[in-house]
Amino acid sequence: MKKFKFTINGNDYSVDVFGIEENLARLEVNGTPYSVELHRTIKASKTPTIVRPALKQEAQPLIEKKEGGSAHPILAPLPGSITKLVVGKGDIVSKGQLLLIMEAMKMENQVLADRTGVVENIRVQQGDAVLQGDIILEIV
Repeated sequence: MKKFKFTINGNDYSVDVFGIEENLARLEVNGTPYSVELHRTIKASKTPTIVRPALKQEAQPLIEKKEGGSAHPILAPLPGSITKLVVGKGDIVSKGQLLLIMEAMKMENQVLADRTGVVENIRVQQGDAVLQGDIILEIV
């Protein structure tokens, strides 16, 4: 916003200019708002105006399980015991989703899916002890 003070025919005016778009100025004179049309040649802007299309909200992608596909193993990151299974066989999981919680070195560790897919096989149960690199479950 720019502020100006004018004296016209002995009268003082306080003018606040809020913005000018194309040939229309939004301003306020002594507290009264006005939209003023400007009579001038509109110069092309050096900076282009970027107009982005609205993003479409897409539905959650459907994952089709294909028979005979190779399963992707989820491995135990370190030795420990399984304290909680969050997913079950046949569940659809997305990348980064929590699969299970395991305790290792007296700390709870979250095991996350590293890909999107369907849980094909769960090889552990709650309370099972696993070694680093053991296959915990498989995602197709």
